[in-house]
Amino acid sequence: MESYVEWVRRFCLSLPQVTEKVRWEHNLLFCIGEKMFCVANLEPAEPGRIAFKCTPEKFAELVEVEGMIPAPYMARNHWVSVRDMNALRRTELEELIHHSYRLVLERLPKRTQAALASAKPLGKQPKLKPDAKPRK
Repeated sequence: MESYVEWVRRFCLSLPQVTEKVRWEHNLLFCIGEKMFCVANLEPAEPGRIAFKCTPEKFAELVEVEGMIPAPYMARNHWVSVRDMNALRRTELEELIHHSYRLVLERLPKRTQAALASAKPLGKQPKLKPDAKPRK
């Protein structure tokens, strides 16, 4: 079975111009224009699995869901943390992460947005369906 880190990583890197880096010893950050939009916890003993930004309205809704909490240190910026990966369906989490990506992208300076839009894709981006067989 695929771990949450694997599918979150594959999904985030499928989005245009996303970079990744490890920070704070055990957090895998996904960034657009050097601004993070999703964080995956690499330390299984820690309570939060992934965290992402959302609107104030969605934040209020999500923190009421069992298995979701305000993200430590980032709640004031409307970030939520997923403690239980069964709290929401994977498709819902992917939609929320994609929305986080768009929220962060929209807040970047216009010059940075233009540079990202005109830049070539970053290396090889993984496909969402890794088990697809290549054509002969």
